[in-house]
Amino acid sequence: MAQAFRSTRVLTQEGLAPATLLVEDERIAKVCAWGDVPQAAQLHDFGEYILLPGLVDSHVHINDPGRTEWEGFSTATRAAAFGGVTTLVDMPLNCVPETTDAWALHAKRAAARGRAWVDWAAWGGVVRGNAAALLPLAAAGVPGFKCFLIHSGIDGFAWVDEPELRLALAKLRGMGLPLLVHAEVAGPVDTATQSLRAAGADWRQYSTYLASRPDAAEVDAIALLIRLAEEFDTPIHIVHLASAKALPLLTVARGKGLPITVETCVQYLWFAAEDIPDGATEYKCAPPIRGQVNRDALWKALESGLIDMVTTDHSPCPPEMKRPGSGEEEGRFDLAWGGIASLGLALPVMATAMRKRKMSVTKAMQLLGTWMGAAPARLAGLEGQKGVLAEGADADLVVFDPDAAWTVAAEHLYFRHPLSPYLGAQLQGRVLQTWLRGKQVFNASRSQYTLRGFNGLPSGKELVWQ
Repeated sequence: MAQAFRSTRVLTQEGLAPATLLVEDERIAKVCAWGDVPQAAQLHDFGEYILLPGLVDSHVHINDPGRTEWEGFSTATRAAAFGGVTTLVDMPLNCVPETTDAWALHAKRAAARGRAWVDWAAWGGVVRGNAAALLPLAAAGVPGFKCFLIHSGIDGFAWVDEPELRLALAKLRGMGLPLLVHAEVAGPVDTATQSLRAAGADWRQYSTYLASRPDAAEVDAIALLIRLAEEFDTPIHIVHLASAKALPLLTVARGKGLPITVETCVQYLWFAAEDIPDGATEYKCAPPIRGQVNRDALWKALESGLIDMVTTDHSPCPPEMKRPGSGEEEGRFDLAWGGIASLGLALPVMATAMRKRKMSVTKAMQLLGTWMGAAPARLAGLEGQKGVLAEGADADLVVFDPDAAWTVAAEHLYFRHPLSPYLGAQLQGRVLQTWLRGKQVFNASRSQYTLRGFNGLPSGKELVWQ
């Protein structure tokens, strides 16, 4: 049976407007006027609640197979559905085996079978010595590749230097698949860390950790990537930009028309270094959260279009790896795992931040539809299929109440371990329902934020690049 989804505020290609979405066979068949509902269609009328496209998070660490004690498909995708995210793209490094060849990709597919509540794809990995595996991975359906220019934190996912980068870019030349890069180089980090250790710095202080990952590490890495982008016909994507000092370089690169795209993450737009308590290792990530002035510059670059999209870099771990507590080795930023758990919170956090910046709900929803829907979908080769409410797109829908006020508590965290720096955050805006390809997968009104809000069995599928 055809379904009709309508609201007085639907995020269409023209902006928020009264509209009806006619859905047939898991896709949007037509975007109609609000009153244009076929008699035979099952009507879902959401009144004045906002209808958004299902969001796309192109930077998550699901850690499956091999590290399901950290996360896993079942918990990560449930958290995504809670937050209105209907497509995840998994990073290749925290699973065992790492996704650096086609065999490892097949292992990931087996791990996901019957356990994903939303759709997903997997980036392939570029590491030292695996250049010959890149084309087979592309043929197996990955939408692009990820590499590090500094130690990744995972010994099995070796960082690459410029010669290895050149080998990878030569393999990928002309394919149109992006190379995603963790854009920090080791030199400035090693120098700063050695200096701090020699001075006897206190690693429980956030200021010490921040000083150990200087802006120069990002700036030098991005300068290298810009130089390589001028040589190779391969899109380069800079993940989790944290340093505003790299923005002038990116402005010049954008002016030259180089194939470089940029993301920043929710944590860099919400938190500021001045507000992070000492010993609060749940805030540790790399690159680090920087200061308030830096945060404001990132917002301005995002609003101007210089930064293309916003992701989470959801990177959880077992709580003990964050070294909580006050003992001699607890609360130390140099010993704690680096990664922020946030999957399911990005939409309300961003909506709240934009209200604080005096942005209208209408403008905020339009921008979020681009930053967290259409742009990451384009990066992952899913343009027109995901992240938009348009004819031919998958019927992934989010019912959003922009006025609902709530405080983040442990029962709202559907990822495996309820540890996050967002605990206690006062937010305005809440996902009421999430629909995946025309099927409701989450309904907050039935859940009071318990598992009863999830409907039926997991029906997410892999999205394979072709």
